[in-house]
Amino acid sequence: MGEMRYEYSAGAIIYRVNERGRQFLILKKKNGEADMPKGHIEKGETSEIAAKREIKEETGLDANFIRFFHRDTKYFFKRGKTIVLKKVRFFLSKANYQEIRISSEHAGYDWLTYPEAAGRIRHKNMLHLLAVADEYADKFELISNINDEYMALPQKHKDWGLSATLVPGEGPLDATSMLIGQAPGRNEDKDGRPFIGRSGRLLGNALKAAGIKREALYITSVVQFYPPENRIPSSKEIDLCLPFLHRQIEVITPKNVLLLGNVAAQAVLGLGTVEKNHGSVIDRNGCNYMVTFHPAAALRSTTTKALFEADIKSFASLVKKKRAEGRESGRDR
Repeated sequence: MGEMRYEYSAGAIIYRVNERGRQFLILKKKNGEADMPKGHIEKGETSEIAAKREIKEETGLDANFIRFFHRDTKYFFKRGKTIVLKKVRFFLSKANYQEIRISSEHAGYDWLTYPEAAGRIRHKNMLHLLAVADEYADKFELISNINDEYMALPQKHKDWGLSATLVPGEGPLDATSMLIGQAPGRNEDKDGRPFIGRSGRLLGNALKAAGIKREALYITSVVQFYPPENRIPSSKEIDLCLPFLHRQIEVITPKNVLLLGNVAAQAVLGLGTVEKNHGSVIDRNGCNYMVTFHPAAALRSTTTKALFEADIKSFASLVKKKRAEGRESGRDR
């Protein structure tokens, strides 16, 4: 048996949107096979840096990757007597309209719709990767359009009392689990990201202790504009913002949702106080909702903090159970 060697590469699935819809950049190898921009990760490079360098060298494009998307694939091939296991990390990029400049490594390129590109690709792992990227790009475009509409609300309402800056949801658009809070605070409004202040740190520590990676969750709020002085959003403000949250949930299609605090529990499920409902699981249309305290409340009381952390652990168990069920049914994302 030959020697085994491991090699690591990085690349990207690149798409654009025009009058024909979504089109993927497919490179042509000199042997006629379809390819995507990718190449070896050099010493000192991260996979993301390597992918951007390879894209620039092979296509002339400056790539900006869609956050939270990366997929790994692997394949074997022989180099002389050596068996090589190639592991490749792919990112996803929406292209602007720069000119394509193909390197001498390839014979040309085409912009193809998903069915056209799928017809060119012969390797099963690449075909699966393209399908996953196409589905994720769908979600990215939908969420982008929702957020564009959402951020226009302050200009549409003369008596607008919230901040003028949208703090959008954050996380994988195909996440199986979602966290929903009340509204952004001052730190979130400043940085444009949810749960990054003291409450966010407490939440992150509780998730980590329960064995959940924050970056695996989609995190957002009922109201995604900062209420000045950290006040509770009014019922009118919640009514204006809630339809956008519902649309976001429809795009993410989570299996598990954790509602943080009274505002989230009332707005999403119509429940009363968290004190009476925390830790309970409610099934709505095949999605499990769990209610717990807002981490800001946990910061103010050691008793509430203990209950909050216990609820997070219960939610982690729910997530793991759903994941196991998904694997058994073949539907795990």
